[in-house]
Amino acid sequence: MPRCTQLARLTIAVAGAACVSGGSGHGTGSLPLVTQVTTVGTRTREPMLVQHPNGTLFVAGYAVASQGVWMSTDLGKRWAPVTFGENAIGLIGNSDTDLAVAPDGTVYFVSMTYDRSVFEGKQIAIAVSRDAGASWNWSLLSRNRFDDRPWVKIAPDGTAHVIWNDGRGVHHRISRDRGVSWLTMPRISERGGSSHLAIGPGGQIAVRVAPISASGNRNDPGVDSLRVSTDGGTTWRSQAAPGHPVWSGTSLDRWVEPLAWTTDGHLFAAWTEGSDVLIGRSTDLGATWQSWPLARGTSKAFYPFLTISATNTLAVTWHAGAADALRWHVAMLDAPTGTALGAVRVSGPMPLDAWTWPADKPDVAPVRSSAGEYLAALFLQDGGLAVVTPVQSKAQDGFSWWRFVR
Repeated sequence: MPRCTQLARLTIAVAGAACVSGGSGHGTGSLPLVTQVTTVGTRTREPMLVQHPNGTLFVAGYAVASQGVWMSTDLGKRWAPVTFGENAIGLIGNSDTDLAVAPDGTVYFVSMTYDRSVFEGKQIAIAVSRDAGASWNWSLLSRNRFDDRPWVKIAPDGTAHVIWNDGRGVHHRISRDRGVSWLTMPRISERGGSSHLAIGPGGQIAVRVAPISASGNRNDPGVDSLRVSTDGGTTWRSQAAPGHPVWSGTSLDRWVEPLAWTTDGHLFAAWTEGSDVLIGRSTDLGATWQSWPLARGTSKAFYPFLTISATNTLAVTWHAGAADALRWHVAMLDAPTGTALGAVRVSGPMPLDAWTWPADKPDVAPVRSSAGEYLAALFLQDGGLAVVTPVQSKAQDGFSWWRFVR
C-alpha cells in the first residue's frame, strides 16, 4: 500500500492574469486560490475527479506500472488509497482513467491497460461502487489490440455510457442497471479517437472524434468531427468540429478536445489555436458555433480541459509554454447566453511539480513536464472549484489538490 502524507499550505490569492485577453470585450480578473494539498504516494498522471452526493471526493490516475483511486471524506484535506479487493485482479489498468458518479451515488471508475513493451493498449475495464467506495465490482468491457482512451458519463435517467477507441472506430457500451450488465451499442464512428464525451440535460450525447487513435498508432486526418445523438446512442449525426484545430501525427500537443452541456441544452467546447484559448457555444446540437477568445498569451497554449457547474459556470484549464517556462492556468466564467462573453477570472501562471528524465541519462537535469494531456477540474458542492495536478519528481510522486473560489 502506498504511503500517504499531506503537505498543506494556505494561499490568499494567485495574483495576476495568466494571459491578456483581447478583441472580445470581456473583462479579466484574478481567480483566488484558497488551498493546496499535496498527497505523496503513487504517481497520479492525468488525474480525474468526482464528488459523491455524500461529499466524499474521489481522484483517479495512473503511474507507469499501476493505477489507483484515492478518496477524501474531509473536502481534500487528507487522502487515502481505495482498495479494490480480490475480484480486481487482472482488471485494474495502468493508463487512461475516468470517473463518474450517478445521482443515486453509484461511482464508476473506467480504466485502460497499456502494454509499454509494444506501445499498445490492450484492455478496457470498469469498476462500480454502490456504497461510496467501500466495495467495487468489476466488468471487462474490451480486450482488443489498441484499446485506448475510455470515458464514462451518466445520463439524467441514470444510464451509464462508456466510450473508447481501438483504431477501428469509437465504441460505445451502456448500463441501465448500475453497472451489473453492459449492452453493446452501435459504433459512434468507424474511424478516429474518443477525444471526449458529454451528456446533456435531455440525454443528448456529444462525442468529439479526433483523427489520432489507438494510443497514437493510427491517424485518420479526415475524421476530425463532432458526433451527436438524441436517442441514447442508437443513431449519430456527424457535424464539423468547432474551431480550426491542427493535428500532427508526430507532435501530439492536443488529445482531449473537451465538451460540456449547459442546463438549457447548449453545447460548449474548448480548444487552443496557437497561443489562444477559445471556447465555443452551439445552440443547435453542434451544427453551428459561436466562439470567443478566452485567453491570449505569448507562448503556445495546449491540452485544454472544460467543466461546468450545475448553475452553468464554466471552468477551463490549459498548459502554456515549454521546458522551464511551462505553466498551467485555469479560468472561470459564466456560460454566455448572448453574443458577449462576460467577465472572466483567470489564475496566475502556476508551475507543475512534474518532471521527466532521459531513461538512459539519470544524471542529466530534468525537464518540466505536463505529465499528461489535460488537467481535470470539478465544481464542488460548496461552490468552489477543484483542480488536480500530477506530482512526478525524484523526491516524490503523487498529486496536488487545488481549490479556488470565485
